[in-house]
Amino acid sequence: MTRFHRLLPYVALATLAVAGVSLVGLPSEEARSEGVARSVRVEASTFAFTPATIEVDPGDRVTIELASADVVHGLHIEGYDVNLTADPGQPTSATFTADRPGTYRIRCSVPCGPLHPFMSGRLRVGPPSTFWRAIALAFIAVAVGGTALWRKPTRPGARLGPS
Repeated sequence: MTRFHRLLPYVALATLAVAGVSLVGLPSEEARSEGVARSVRVEASTFAFTPATIEVDPGDRVTIELASADVVHGLHIEGYDVNLTADPGQPTSATFTADRPGTYRIRCSVPCGPLHPFMSGRLRVGPPSTFWRAIALAFIAVAVGGTALWRKPTRPGARLGPS
């Protein structure tokens, strides 16, 4: 077996890992500095926010529209000056810049019933999770492929794989 044939699986794995990361793409400097305009509709009903977690990137200009389905609900984001109140059938909105990375608690700011204290959600301001998932997937692919390549034939001249 030539040296090229022995290195071919390693080159193929490295190529797959690089391709996976490049398909997801690194966040551009422009997107990181200026941010993107994001609009999120949050529905409040039966002591829950939907979606319960809002994920944005640092610098994004976020517009939250609060809609209530049953009674008057409020939305307050701790750490930001955002406080909304929505009557049933009358949505309201607010816009702010997500300029502080971290996870912030969202809570209902209007007493809406016996389970009101448990009506909460999260605002997560951080890097895109898709990018980090792609990085993790690339490492897993290299680790699994690497362990498969380290297996050696049991006897001289034996082939790996099905006979």
